[in-house]
Amino acid sequence: MSNVGLLRQRPNTPTPSLPVPVLLFSQFLGFALPIAHIVIGSLYLNECPRQRYIPIYLIVGGVFGLVIALLSCLPCTQREEDDSNPDPPGCLYSTWTSLTKLFLFCWFIAGNVWIYSIYQPDYVKNPASPELYCNKTLYLFAFWVTTMGYIFAGLSFVLGLCFMLCSCLCRLAVSDDDV
Repeated sequence: MSNVGLLRQRPNTPTPSLPVPVLLFSQFLGFALPIAHIVIGSLYLNECPRQRYIPIYLIVGGVFGLVIALLSCLPCTQREEDDSNPDPPGCLYSTWTSLTKLFLFCWFIAGNVWIYSIYQPDYVKNPASPELYCNKTLYLFAFWVTTMGYIFAGLSFVLGLCFMLCSCLCRLAVSDDDV
């Protein structure tokens, strides 16, 4: 008796729609940024009495971001175009990823409150008021990573609008040519 029927035979994997260097760069960022979050948060764990949740925010966000990056490399995450029956590992992956991304979104909002509420902390430890201190490297890393998230979201939104506008204009031009 053959077990071949138990394993799904996947046809040739489709070629990626993006160039390989772009895919490799995005995977590199997907691993490098969460690792940087974990390292910076761990190194300066007790170095921000002004807002003690900032290093915890970086560590937790980094761990969950790294989990998402690692899971994206699994073969069960690639879907076939003609696949009408979802496989259990793919459903489990989709559910886990969706829940993790929802958590990270909520965690991002909490981090915004923690980071922006103390803008600009004292970067120099003052013995008279040590509770106002926050390590400069820790705070600026958290601040700029969060701010870059907003910049990236804004650019994505603007580029998406431009793409939609161009596609609408192209459809209008094609429909005018047909008349």
